[in-house]
Amino acid sequence: MLGEFEYLIITAAAGLGEQAYGAAIREEIQSSGGRACSIGALYTTIDRLESKGLIRTWMGDATAERGGRAKRMVEVTPEGVRAATEFYEAVMRVSRGAAWAGKQSKESAV
Repeated sequence: MLGEFEYLIITAAAGLGEQAYGAAIREEIQSSGGRACSIGALYTTIDRLESKGLIRTWMGDATAERGGRAKRMVEVTPEGVRAATEFYEAVMRVSRGAAWAGKQSKESAV
């Protein structure tokens, strides 16, 4: 099973699609998830996810806005989609019946 941070990286990469690369994933996690994300933790986890076959990375073209440096592009593999789906479904199953789960659905209905 994925860890929470692994799930966040896969989910951010999937949402970014063809624009998924390290800095964009980091920004997405920080802005959407409200979670600090060091570049070291990000790339360590990207390496781990790639070794598990859950993502694929490659070096994109060098860009002027990055001072001629290339971006490390990220793509979620079918195995990564399955792992993220299983994680999400497990969290949803375990959350059923939790006090905050029922309270949220009642509040959002108002």
